[in-house]
Amino acid sequence: MTADDEPVQDHGVPADPAEADGGDGAGSAALDGPLPAAAFDLLPDAVVVTDAAGTVEVFNRAAVRLIGVPVPAAVGRHLTEVLPLLDERGNDWWECSALSRELPRVIGQPERRLTYAGPVHDRDFHVTVRFTRVAGRLARVSLSLRDTLSRERLERNRADLVATVAHELRSPLTSVKGFTATLLAKWDRFTDEQKKLMLNTVNTDADRVTRLLAEVLDVSRIDSGRIQVRKQIVDLPSRVRSVVDGKIAAGAAGAERFNVREEGELPEMWVDPDKMEQVLHNLVDNALRHGAGTVTVLLRGSDTGTEVSVADEGEGVSESNAARVFTKFWRGASRGNGTGLGLYIAKALIEAHGGTISVGRAAGGGAEFRFFVPAGGPVFG
Repeated sequence: MTADDEPVQDHGVPADPAEADGGDGAGSAALDGPLPAAAFDLLPDAVVVTDAAGTVEVFNRAAVRLIGVPVPAAVGRHLTEVLPLLDERGNDWWECSALSRELPRVIGQPERRLTYAGPVHDRDFHVTVRFTRVAGRLARVSLSLRDTLSRERLERNRADLVATVAHELRSPLTSVKGFTATLLAKWDRFTDEQKKLMLNTVNTDADRVTRLLAEVLDVSRIDSGRIQVRKQIVDLPSRVRSVVDGKIAAGAAGAERFNVREEGELPEMWVDPDKMEQVLHNLVDNALRHGAGTVTVLLRGSDTGTEVSVADEGEGVSESNAARVFTKFWRGASRGNGTGLGLYIAKALIEAHGGTISVGRAAGGGAEFRFFVPAGGPVFG
């Protein structure tokens, strides 16, 4: 028996539920009565409930979606006919779990991976089992099922994030370590100008690490639904100019490469200034890194809000990649420096403002990222 096979025992709880509820049997009657099948349809996970003999009594909507068997074809049939589950050795799970069902103090089985031997192809599910007993005897078996694909995708994303962060950290940290070690060992051999150059490089690499860690924290907040937007009146044109001036000052591009324009009267915009500047930074940085030619930032005002577009004159984004650019780790064909998280973060921040963002073909032939943020002040309860 493996660790996954070990049943969950009810330590310190009377084997007879009637003893637990004072011996009047009220709780036992409720456990043994008809099940409100409609209530199970509200649950997000697939749930299948059988009687002691294995006849299916409940087959909720999530189970229908996950397994592909309609309710009339499931209820009233034996579990092994509706949901033939096999363990890692290929044995029938229902038969192998007979001993656990018979032991009065066993209340269930922990989550384990079981294979559904479907009519077309096999699928793996994460299955958790609960045994309901009345007067010490098995009354029902409840199974909760989750598709393994979503968890595997999550685990794969976590592994990709770790690998990406490790890769992106290696270069700046190596540089910081190398320059600081050199300065400490040979400080008197360098001129003040050489020292300043090396310290500037260390400072730049430290900023790069800081940005990377900030991106990782942003992704964590996005994935867990913990984005906080603190809106206030913001002058969007000044924020755009601040981002562009910052790129020029950092040497990312010359002033001649930028074209910032406004069309129409811009309405009063209530947005989170830091997050909006982060979006602009990510889009401009993407245009400089992957695009070519002039980077045009255009602000268009309307009664309902403000639209901002950032366009370049590079190769653009193909239609096949348009749906992928806002996913995590997407870096396109020109895989240079960067985590591939910037556009993913930008999309989440715009949507947190109630806006939308898209990518298309610019007039100059490159990529054009366009987002819209609705106008309007804060809503007070």
